[in-house]
This record gives sequence, C-alpha cells and structure tokens, in this order.
Amino acid sequence: MRANTTGGLNATLRDLHLPTVRRMYSEQARMAEKESLSYEEYLLVLMEDERETRWNNRIKRLLKSSKLPLEKSIDNLDRTRFPDMINHHIDVLLDGSFLRRNEKVLSFGNPGSGKTHLVCAIALELVHSGKQVIFTTCGILVQDLLKAKQEFELGHFLKKLRRNDALIIDDIGYVQQSREEMEVLFALLADFYERNSLMITSNLTFSDLEKIFRDPMTTAVAIDRRVHHSIILELNVLSWRLEKSMERKSEKKKQ
Repeated sequence: MRANTTGGLNATLRDLHLPTVRRMYSEQARMAEKESLSYEEYLLVLMEDERETRWNNRIKRLLKSSKLPLEKSIDNLDRTRFPDMINHHIDVLLDGSFLRRNEKVLSFGNPGSGKTHLVCAIALELVHSGKQVIFTTCGILVQDLLKAKQEFELGHFLKKLRRNDALIIDDIGYVQQSREEMEVLFALLADFYERNSLMITSNLTFSDLEKIFRDPMTTAVAIDRRVHHSIILELNVLSWRLEKSMERKSEKKKQ
C-alpha cells in the first residue's frame, strides 16, 4: 500500500474513532490474502475485532465505576448453603429481566450469611452483560446524600444515581440513623420507587425498620415501597465463618 494511501487511511480511521481497525487492518489484510478471504469477509473480521475490543473496554469501565468487590463473584459463591427457593431466585435474577421491571431485590440475613456476596455476585454478572450498577454502603450513601442536600444538589445527585440500571445499598440499618439521615434515605427510596431497581442488604427484618425510620408513618411507607415489586431473599443460614469454625472443630475431634 502506498504511503499516501496508508496515511490517509490511518487519518480517516482515527477521525472515525476506529482504533482497533487502524491497528489491525494491515495484519488482517495479509491474513485475508493468505486465506483467500473475500473483501466482505475481510471487512467482517475487522469489524468484529473492533466490536469485541469496544465491548471489553466498556465492561472494564463499568466494573471500575461499579465499585463492586470483584472477589464476591458468582464463581466464589457457595450456593450449596442456600435452600432451593433461594437458588431459584438467583437463577431468575441472573438474567437481568428484573431491571426492566424496576424491581427491588431485598437480601436479609444475619452477619456472615452471605447476603452481600449474593447480591454482589448477581450484580457482577449484570455488569458483564453490559448493565451499569453502582455499589455503596448505606453509611457512605447517607453521608453523600446529606452533603448533596447541604449544597442544594440533592435532586441532581439523585438523578445521577438513577442513570445506573441498579443501585446496591449494603447494610441498610446497620447503624441507627439520625432524623436528618433518615429523611435523605427516605427521599432516595421515594425517588427510586417504581423508577429504578435497588438491591439492598440488611441484617434487619421488616419489624426492625423503625430502627432506621423511627416515625411509624414513615416506616409504614418505607416498608410498602420496599416490598412492592420486590424479590425478597431471606438467608436463614448459619454464618459462613461459623460453619467453617464448626467444621474445623469437628475434624479435630475425629483426629
């Protein structure tokens, strides 16, 4: 290929934002000639390379922005600990269709039951399918909401959160909220109601929600907005750490 043609092609591909094609076209042309590919087949190979690279880059960006703990994957989740009904719900959630219905996922269980790992594992699979999610603890989220309110940016902050396909709130109710903290948390729940998906973990039961919202009326509304269009995962299992400790003690007795 003549130098002026090469330079013009590179410039055109740069303007069209096709970096993978620009990097690969020469190598793929030699391969196409060797394998006697048609022009269309050669073009298809180049475009597929471009598409795959863009997809992989997108997933990398989504994983980074999600702030999910990458070690809490579906491969590392011991599903044998969960009853059949929970595993059925997991299989349903993994297809991501609940996001289109703006459904909520509520994962309840004692510390160490695996509720956070379960939700994060599902979320990571959603990210790998191209969905945009963001993970935060309830404590950090509440402080971010308070800061936004103080700066008169609460509406803008909530709108920014809604750009995600799902917001994951870990350990809601782990720390009792002040009235001001409760109000901004309730504002988020109200804002997301039937508009976006939430994935929430908590070591509280429904009857314990007054520890967060305190006001009985607000608690009643919060329960309604969490239960409506929700998939509830109650992990009535032993702590994973406790199970392992019991296994080690049992093995020592046998020795």
